[in-house]
Amino acid sequence: MDTAATTLTYAMLGIGAGTVTGLVPGLHVNSVAFVAVGVAAELPGPPIAVVAAVLAAGVVHTFLSIVPGLVLGVPDAATATGALPGHRLVLAGRGRETIRLSALGSGIALVASVAVALPLARLIGAGRPWLLAALPALLTLVAALLILAEPTRRSRVGGLLSLCAATLLGLLTLDLPASGPLSSSGAASMLAPLFAGLFGAPILLDALDARGAIPPQDGTRLGLSRRSTLRAALAGVGGGALVGYLPGVSAGVAAVLALGGAGGDGPAGRGTDRPYVVATSGADTATAVFSVASLVVLGAPRSGVTVAAETLLTDGSGDAVPAATDTVVLFATLVVAAAVGVVLLVTLGEWYLSAVRRLPRRPLVLSVLCLLGALSVAFAGALGGAVFCLATLVGLVPPRLGARRVHLMGVLFGPIILG
Repeated sequence: MDTAATTLTYAMLGIGAGTVTGLVPGLHVNSVAFVAVGVAAELPGPPIAVVAAVLAAGVVHTFLSIVPGLVLGVPDAATATGALPGHRLVLAGRGRETIRLSALGSGIALVASVAVALPLARLIGAGRPWLLAALPALLTLVAALLILAEPTRRSRVGGLLSLCAATLLGLLTLDLPASGPLSSSGAASMLAPLFAGLFGAPILLDALDARGAIPPQDGTRLGLSRRSTLRAALAGVGGGALVGYLPGVSAGVAAVLALGGAGGDGPAGRGTDRPYVVATSGADTATAVFSVASLVVLGAPRSGVTVAAETLLTDGSGDAVPAATDTVVLFATLVVAAAVGVVLLVTLGEWYLSAVRRLPRRPLVLSVLCLLGALSVAFAGALGGAVFCLATLVGLVPPRLGARRVHLMGVLFGPIILG
């Protein structure tokens, strides 16, 4: 089998892996990426083929990861604050529409971000020393804007307190030793239990008290004009650029800023749920593209998937920009995986909605809650389980103070600001 056929085969396998990680609550594609790094030496075929599998998995994951958040309220870490607006639409019977909006956001963002990714990466590269020096100040500005985006004085105070609590949590836990049976050597971290606790478990705990079942999902007509959809998706691309080059900033954070404070899970979000879903999905997909551009232009990976890709392409030595032929393969893989991702989101996403809504809700929620805890231990050990429980307590704070959960991303950018 020649290199092209082998690479395509591996990319298809990666698409399958990304489908699984996207649809299983709490399972992140980074886990698959680092497993691939661990077993790459045993696999037939060139390293670029394994990289194609890892990248394809990451792209498809960005498309499908919104689905568990829609029906179970368990978001992926990157789109954590986008899950609740989508979940509200599902509870209103608009789940099928929401899936289409997400697919549109991701599809438009893919086209736009591929067009600007390489020039933008070169521009960022020219100003990289300044960017690194100004990083604490820039992240402080992001944190301040998120707090100011809250609609009331009470929610701003709640946002500040949530940010402080998340920052303290990050300072206490991010550097703790992590070692789990599902983590490859050197790849274990506390991120899995932290994000599962901050953004997944609290929503599930609140859902245990919710009454009633998820209603039938009948509507497919889009309740957002073409112009508004395009504007929201392009806002997501701008947000994706922010995520791609500022550590600790997520797609949810970027979407709140890009839409001028609209959306999220605060009181101001209800009238903007649709554009928020489009923007968050677009930002998540654009981030995947900008991360690849950062790798191929700057030799600087900006996500778990691209860290794994760099390790595979450089035999672990790092500090190398991929060759021109590898760059073509990487971007071709992005486009192919995204095209498949759109189809999978609309087809599997609708099936997922239909299947899960028929299951008994309370046992289902309890099962997913236990799964999140088990995955935290599997990826970070017993200490990871303890971090998951602590993060869950912190994750319960924002809605009880009337604030958005987006401030909990301070768990990452708070420690960076403080140095």
